[in-house]
Amino acid sequence: VQLQASGGGLVQAGGSLRLSCADSGRAFSISVMAWFRQAPGKEREFVAAISWSGARTDVTDSVRDRFTISRDNAKNTVYLQMNSLKPEDTAVYYCAQGSGWGNKRGFGDYEYWGQGTLVTVSS
Repeated sequence: VQLQASGGGLVQAGGSLRLSCADSGRAFSISVMAWFRQAPGKEREFVAAISWSGARTDVTDSVRDRFTISRDNAKNTVYLQMNSLKPEDTAVYYCAQGSGWGNKRGFGDYEYWGQGTLVTVSS
């Protein structure tokens, strides 16, 4: 498994970005995929997760009305559409891969991690 995240950058408050995470492995279509983020000086936190089929999603309250997670199993890619961005969304965003759908919001619930992509939201 090799996860490659991309799509980060500098955006003004209120703007949008779409993050992508491509998986070079063979188990993508049966894996739970997630996004976490880590702001400077803070712990890594859960953002969103999506089941293998895409039928189920779990999004943290602070971004639920602004962020959307989706996946394209034909492209082995998971996305995070981020709208109405705020300065407090500034962080390095990581994609992660795990197995088995459930209440999985912890760092230890995922086996594989991408390298992270930096999102900076200016005020």
